[in-house]
Amino acid sequence: MASVFTQIMAGQIPGRVVWQDSVCVALLTNRPIRPGHALVVPRQEIDHWIDMPAELTEHLFRVSQAVGKAIQHAFTPTKVGVAIVGLEVKHTHIHLVPIDGPEDLDFSRQDMNAKAEDLDRAAVRLRASLRKLGYAEVAG
Repeated sequence: MASVFTQIMAGQIPGRVVWQDSVCVALLTNRPIRPGHALVVPRQEIDHWIDMPAELTEHLFRVSQAVGKAIQHAFTPTKVGVAIVGLEVKHTHIHLVPIDGPEDLDFSRQDMNAKAEDLDRAAVRLRASLRKLGYAEVAG
């Protein structure tokens, strides 16, 4: 069965996609640790990041850097943290989390009941920042 990310990319289930290109998408997680928490996901379903071809890894991190700059611009955290966990969905994805301290990368602090309107507002802010920074791959 296709992963939840593949289903979002196919338009089978809704998602708040903020970036899309031929190789990957970036979208807001529906379980954010902090507002602006985004995921960069390859279109190709690969379970473990260590199994990705080098070219794909390089592309995902270039996109992660671009989206991270937009998160920094939109949400003004101290830093944008990066994590690759991959236990909950067997489809590689890079977490980009606005952080002010190490506790902001504690996944036990995810908002399991995030409000749709808060996620929508965060997506609008992130897309606006991507546009302002000159990225043409902005979704929506």
